[in-house]
Amino acid sequence: MKKIVILTLISFFFYACNIKKEPNPTEFSHKKAKKEQIENFGIVIHGGAGTILKENMSDSLEAAYKQILEIAIKKGYEILENGGTSLEAIAKTINVMENSPLFNAGKGAVFTHEGTNELDASVMDGSNLDAGAVSGVKKIKNPIDLAIKVMTNSPHVMLSGKGAEQFALEQGFEFMDPSYFYTESRFQSLQKIKDAEKNTSTLDAKSAFVDPYIKDYKFGTVGAAALDKHGNLAAGTSTGGMTNKKWNRIGDAPIIGAGTYANNATCAVSSTGWGEFFIRAVVAHDISALMEYKGLSLKDAAKEVIQKKVPALGGDGGIIAIDKDGNMVMEFNTEGMYRASMNAKGELVIAIYKD
Repeated sequence: MKKIVILTLISFFFYACNIKKEPNPTEFSHKKAKKEQIENFGIVIHGGAGTILKENMSDSLEAAYKQILEIAIKKGYEILENGGTSLEAIAKTINVMENSPLFNAGKGAVFTHEGTNELDASVMDGSNLDAGAVSGVKKIKNPIDLAIKVMTNSPHVMLSGKGAEQFALEQGFEFMDPSYFYTESRFQSLQKIKDAEKNTSTLDAKSAFVDPYIKDYKFGTVGAAALDKHGNLAAGTSTGGMTNKKWNRIGDAPIIGAGTYANNATCAVSSTGWGEFFIRAVVAHDISALMEYKGLSLKDAAKEVIQKKVPALGGDGGIIAIDKDGNMVMEFNTEGMYRASMNAKGELVIAIYKD
């Protein structure tokens, strides 16, 4: 009898072990949702906003802009697709545009009143709100890379001028000869503005921005914002500033909260436009704040700031942004903005003019 009981228990044990467990639909749904959330990623970029009209653009130049935008965004997308970080993706993407003479950043930077090139850049990590920025550097090929070093290898957020370049030297950066940044079209733009100044006796600090000869000399910044598969957001911005700028003028591009902002709780933003107004409106952070405190969607927050708040002050320009769920916007109030986006599905959008 004792043996029978033992054999029965053993049989029951093996039977229980081999019972096929029925899947729990709720558990399966949660796992699937979690996987989809982790796999969600995307990147969005800009190459400046302004009076960019189809009739003023040759077919070859338009093709050149679209080609660089595609190369740039695919560089960042590949990093994200392979599990890389949003910070790495935006840096490599911005590098492509900094290395192109088509954009007002790095190689294609505009000229100051003195005929030099002064470069600004900033970056922000949405996972921990770390940030880094540089302004007024003259010898750095890729200012966005130096901004990242300020964030990761210094106790500071922003370094400027000679101090920033001394830091760059200590970090092993190669210094470029000033001739590297020379482009004939940018130099000629400076000459036109100087001629306009000479021929306009009433030109002052305010009218300089609306003079018909120099209407768009304040645009051309490049930037990127990305969400990686780890759920982290990052944004970066790089620029040569404003043609004919004086007194070491600094715009919004290196200002955290104005030209760049990223927060995993909301979104990542990079701005381009009339810097003085983007600083005063704290554009990038304001979009995030409207989402966090007012519950607006990224689309509605961007529209509120770019289509209402900035114009109300007298400024213009645009932003690109991506939120924590992978939603992207490319909002601007000018005639055009060089822009592109790619989502987790690999869908590519490249555009220049106002649709």
